[in-house]
Amino acid sequence: MKKILFLGGAPMQMAPIQYARQQGHYVLTCDYLPENPGHKLAHEYHNVSTTDMEAVLEVARHARIDGIVPYASDPAAPTAAYVGNALGLPSNPYEAVLTLARKDLFRRFLREHGFHVPRSESFDGFPDARDYAGTLRLPIFVKPVDSSGSKGVTQVHDLDDLETAFSHALSYSRAKRVVVEERIVRKGYQVAGDGFVVDGRLAFRCFANEHFDKLCNGLVPIGESFPAVHDSRLLDAAHRETQRLLTLLGMRTGALNFDFVFTEAGEFFFLELGPRNGGNLIPEVIRYITGVDLAKYTVDAALGLDCSRLKMEPPQEYYSSYIVHALHDGMCTGLRVTERLKPRLVELDIQVKPGDPVRQFKGSNDTLGTAILRFESETEMLTMMDNMERDIRVRTTRPARRVLQAKSSISPAGSPAPVFRASDVDLSGAAT
Repeated sequence: MKKILFLGGAPMQMAPIQYARQQGHYVLTCDYLPENPGHKLAHEYHNVSTTDMEAVLEVARHARIDGIVPYASDPAAPTAAYVGNALGLPSNPYEAVLTLARKDLFRRFLREHGFHVPRSESFDGFPDARDYAGTLRLPIFVKPVDSSGSKGVTQVHDLDDLETAFSHALSYSRAKRVVVEERIVRKGYQVAGDGFVVDGRLAFRCFANEHFDKLCNGLVPIGESFPAVHDSRLLDAAHRETQRLLTLLGMRTGALNFDFVFTEAGEFFFLELGPRNGGNLIPEVIRYITGVDLAKYTVDAALGLDCSRLKMEPPQEYYSSYIVHALHDGMCTGLRVTERLKPRLVELDIQVKPGDPVRQFKGSNDTLGTAILRFESETEMLTMMDNMERDIRVRTTRPARRVLQAKSSISPAGSPAPVFRASDVDLSGAAT
């Protein structure tokens, strides 16, 4: 029986824990949230922060683990590498993982090695950040160097708002450092997705279109639709640039999470390359459309098992993930789903019930539930995902109808937005 330590037990981290149990492995979990559901599946749970490297190393060394996994967690990825390197477990170089996990180090590495990169600098004090921001073309982004799930990120259109944005980002940074950078003007969808490295080679990748909610927060992804619609030549170029980056960093094994864009000129820009599996149910959707189980390969690779059979598999259908969220603060009174959406629901997991307080969606920590959807065509998928507020909505005590009508009453073609029959979903059995 092999022992494997999972850094985190949140709902989106369940898949590899379940697989490890099915394989008969001894499962340990740790984080500072005892109520997370993954801990109920573990043989052992340790109330230790996944970013406390020395404490996690002590747990791992005492348990004599055979592998460690930071599934869908940017903050935990450097910890996994640190522990893996210290104990001689299958892992990537700590410095390489830290470079990918920290926005300031990543931007610097890209610039030094000839990748396209926006003008970007990092700061621990506002005066220097203000002076630098004055040299950039607005709008600009202000981000913590080390947060995940888009927490603490602000798009600044007026420099009068910069200090508030800087303080907001700083509050989410463990390193107490903030990135200020120019916006990249992209063509088409931002690209998301996951990949997997075997023996230093990008053996598998599956790209998706990233979707955002224009009604509450245009910076935090609310879903990914598969497959990506960009020209295959551009996506192949992204694959080659990713492989170049992996080789330069010395990355050898494990999962990757993509975020990148193309410009009108066809230039490729990394936004992030996370050294871990994606959140938002990306691995689960990939399994539906390709048959490739990245949770399985993540566990197997962490334990040093053979992953050489992994190869590229083209997507066969149109699927997406979706993050159920609220448009504003209030009290949940229910979930409204249209009749046309219901047959497209493959999975629906709601983590809120009537009477629970909810917050406007500003980061992944405001997630109220998840869904996986199947569509009949690319056009249907993109149209619905770009306007999902028409088909699924968290009902709250504070009415949002007037705002929604004002912002959604006109479709992209300029015609009135269609109205679809809807009904409430029973949330009486939802998790808290």
